[in-house]
Amino acid sequence: MTRADRTLARRTAVVLGVVLLVFAALLLIYAIRRVLVWILIAAFFAVALHPAVNWVEGRARWLPRWLAALVVFAIVIAVLIGLSTLFVLPLIHEGTRLADQFPTLVSDARAGRGPIGGLLERLHLRQYLSQHADQIRSYASNLTRPTLGLVRGAASTAIGALAVAVVSFLMVLQAPRLVAAFLGLFDDRRAERIRRVGRDCARTITGYLTGNLLISVICGGLTYVVLLVMGVPFAGLIALFVGLVDLIPLVGATLGAVAATIPALLHSVTAGIVVLAFFVIYQQLENHLLQPVIYARTVRLNALTVLIAILAAAELAGILGALLAIPVAGMVQVIIRDILAERRSRRAAGPASG
Repeated sequence: MTRADRTLARRTAVVLGVVLLVFAALLLIYAIRRVLVWILIAAFFAVALHPAVNWVEGRARWLPRWLAALVVFAIVIAVLIGLSTLFVLPLIHEGTRLADQFPTLVSDARAGRGPIGGLLERLHLRQYLSQHADQIRSYASNLTRPTLGLVRGAASTAIGALAVAVVSFLMVLQAPRLVAAFLGLFDDRRAERIRRVGRDCARTITGYLTGNLLISVICGGLTYVVLLVMGVPFAGLIALFVGLVDLIPLVGATLGAVAATIPALLHSVTAGIVVLAFFVIYQQLENHLLQPVIYARTVRLNALTVLIAILAAAELAGILGALLAIPVAGMVQVIIRDILAERRSRRAAGPASG
């Protein structure tokens, strides 16, 4: 075998080895994709909570960093538990009351009485339901089959939330050491540039969370006012759900509109029309006024960039991609802006030095 043949065989073996390594890495990523998603979400929250921990540590210098991080995480968890309690307890109470009143509601619906019976009578659905009672009954019985799957999903969600909280806490706790070790690999000028870009990226994530929460609070508050004026029952519970789902880009406002319009329509046709009209108008205001103004101040992204980022990320990674689209787009914008500024400074320094 000649030297050229040996070189060709060596290069072929190297290429095949690289391909096999890439394939094995992709298989590994696919196998641990859930853990990687948890780590990504944990990093997202760690970056968002890092300034709060630094603020507490700076104000109370006698506190060690782990205790400052524990205080911040305890406050965040308490707020989340409080919101969950505000939502879950009324839901359990009303669900129990609905279960007690369910036979009466069914008999009233069959007789054409009550809000549900009146709605079925107006839409001429009572005759259809009576003719297809067996099919509806069989469909309702099939709904109980995926109960085990729902229990498993709830357990997996609880484990994931716990893992995200623990990993986020450890990331925040070890952040100064990790950052110092990473920046120590570069010279002072490049390390300062990386530190500045990283600070701007962290500010983008914090601004996105702040802006998203502010928009959700506005949506939930306005929904509560409209439902309260129209006399829709459980206005506070519905408004809280609308505010929570409004955190999801693109589909959140639509889900909230459906969840609020159906109870309003069951209460009265007028209330349903008013609530539906409110959500149509509000979505236009949110998309063209609230989001551009708030995100322009917090994330510094224009409306077109926000929309394109959300659509592309939602197509690639679903709801998780939609949630992370805006901060990722903001970080990309920060990096591109820094690269362009560096190039302009080099071009300006070139003729001057010449």
